Amino acid sequence: MATIAQISLGVSDCERAGRFWAAALGYRRRPPRYPGDDWILLEPPPGVAGAAIAMDLSASPVERLPRIHLDLAAGERGLDAEVDRLVGLGARRVDWAHYPAELEPGAPPYVVLADPEGNRFCVCGEADRPD
Repeated sequence: MATIAQISLGVSDCERAGRFWAAALGYRRRPPRYPGDDWILLEPPPGVAGAAIAMDLSASPVERLPRIHLDLAAGERGLDAEVDRLVGLGARRVDWAHYPAELEPGAPPYVVLADPEGNRFCVCGEADRPD
């Protein structure tokens, strides 16, 4: 059976993207494979499960409605607090017309953000706003 070895994100600034995702996920940059290796590959700290994330230099424009994206779990921090933390790291909120209608008028259980490179991702979790 195949497993996910890594997820590659198309970016225009590998260092900026690497800093954001390392801080967002608590990942560490894998040491260079050889002198002069500038490939940025982030991996979870020892003992933590998760797929590695590679920064793949790309000149392609960011897709407004990407066919694939990352979903991050907010965890114990709560959805709102985690979104605030990620925005503080450089993410931005994305106006997303596809929130499920059945969840209105309350807040959806996820928020769509874009990393500093414009790549969309979701943060899922329990909203910590008062009802």
